[in-house]
Amino acid sequence: MAESLGRGVARRGARPVLTGLAPLAWIGPAIALIAFAVLWPVVKMVQSSTRHWSRYGVDLGSNGTDNYSKLFDEQDLGGVLIRTGIWVVVVVTVTVLLSLGVAQLFNQRFPGRTVARWALIAPWAASVMMTAIVFKWMLYQGYGFINILLDDVGLVDRASPTADWLGHSTSGFVWEMAVAVFVSIPFTSYTVIAGLQTIPGEVYEAAKMDGAGKLRTYFSVTLPLLRPSLMVATVINVMNVFNSFPIIWEMTRGGPGYDTSTTTVFMWVLKKGGHIGESAALSVVNFTLVIVIVFAFLKVSKWNSEAEG
Repeated sequence: MAESLGRGVARRGARPVLTGLAPLAWIGPAIALIAFAVLWPVVKMVQSSTRHWSRYGVDLGSNGTDNYSKLFDEQDLGGVLIRTGIWVVVVVTVTVLLSLGVAQLFNQRFPGRTVARWALIAPWAASVMMTAIVFKWMLYQGYGFINILLDDVGLVDRASPTADWLGHSTSGFVWEMAVAVFVSIPFTSYTVIAGLQTIPGEVYEAAKMDGAGKLRTYFSVTLPLLRPSLMVATVINVMNVFNSFPIIWEMTRGGPGYDTSTTTVFMWVLKKGGHIGESAALSVVNFTLVIVIVFAFLKVSKWNSEAEG
């Protein structure tokens, strides 16, 4: 009798444990995927940054922190870091601001709205590398479409050295940022449109009854309610833009010199030059910077203030 009673207690004690483990059947695959696709590459990335690599990729043993020392001794690194900050801030800010207007427009009802929305997604659906190459040829000094157009209206002489937009560091970097904004607007606009469509119509009716005009309604009602969507769009854009490579590489190769290089492009240049250890160290710095920037943005924007309230 005592033995059977003991077995019953043991079975009852095991049930809560099994119940607690049941969710693992659902979240287990996701955890395994994250560990394989995110955490393991990060571990290998950090390990690689502490190894001594030959220019042919042969691991010659531990190198301690020498790769980081050599990286921070690079005289061009400071300019590259500053340019990366400008690149991220300008592209993300302009993208979000323009996307707010585009989303507001495409959220209205007008003839051909469905077709227009399909057209909006095209720059995002197309290959970023292909888009960069197209813009590179459009900006070609001699017979690029943009220079021909500007020449026809008398703004630029396409035979002039000043028409070599990608041959100069300032104009080349500005055009690269413009292309980055162009390919980022579709995703951001659709994210904002999704946010606009979740705002109840009753809120606007209440604002109208209170005598709020269109401008006040937009800043006092629409923008605050768009905050979650804007947060998602901004964070994803920061990560994508920070790690963007094809636009700069295809348009200017990061030149002249390193004048249009960001950290991602500089990392590739170091690797091509046989400095694999320094490249790995810069990849760790890049990863750390992205994490810091995202967390700083979330902290400053107080993204969870509504939940805490």
